[in-house]
Amino acid sequence: MNEKVYKSMRHAGGANIALGVLMIVAGVTMGVLAIVNGAKLLKDKSEIMF
Repeated sequence: MNEKVYKSMRHAGGANIALGVLMIVAGVTMGVLAIVNGAKLLKDKSEIMF
């Protein structure tokens, strides 16, 4: 009985670690994309006419 609980906890822990790594990668990717798009906007700022 106890072994089943520990196996379930081990699988849940492994899944949480994998999900955390994926979230970190996604966050870094979104941050880089935001910086690139912001730099592009700043570069093209002089061409905007209001």
